[in-house]
Amino acid sequence: MPLLKGEGQFGRDNSMSRNDDTVVEIDPGHFRTVLGHYPTGVCVVTGCNVDGKASGLVVGSFTSVSLDPPLVAFFPDKSSSSWPQVRDCGHFCVNVIGDDQLELCKQFASKGGDKFTGVAHRLSPRGMPVLDGVVAYIECLLHDEIDAGDHTIVLGKVQHLQVERGGEPLLFFNGRYGRFVELG
Repeated sequence: MPLLKGEGQFGRDNSMSRNDDTVVEIDPGHFRTVLGHYPTGVCVVTGCNVDGKASGLVVGSFTSVSLDPPLVAFFPDKSSSSWPQVRDCGHFCVNVIGDDQLELCKQFASKGGDKFTGVAHRLSPRGMPVLDGVVAYIECLLHDEIDAGDHTIVLGKVQHLQVERGGEPLLFFNGRYGRFVELG
């Protein structure tokens, strides 16, 4: 049955309409628990600040967005002290870390300090840090930032990308790190 003019997506009463402005209180702990049942990959986003000093942060919220133009996205917390340092240069590099790089993940997830201490890396074609041993890297031009509650949506326009080695990515699921296991 076709929708009538003025009729919402789910019927005349619009009870399930996309325009419902009802405020719903969601407990943050419950939100995190439920969404923790969806696995994410773990990446280290790196860059150089205005002084050329390398900086980086761990993200578990990285995704492809568009093929044309080639765009990717990640979602840093607004309280991150590392993202502003990476943002300053206008470019960044997403390092897809392997399931054997948990210690590297922990080092970049730590607060403060020089996260690159003892970390082997090289510079990408555009001068961004590529961590040694990563599964792949995606180098991007900062395309846009969009306010999203307590996080920011960062869109990157892909400039260069490369698979570095075989192996499985590090995954985060239900508050724990792990690896992919093929079924069947």
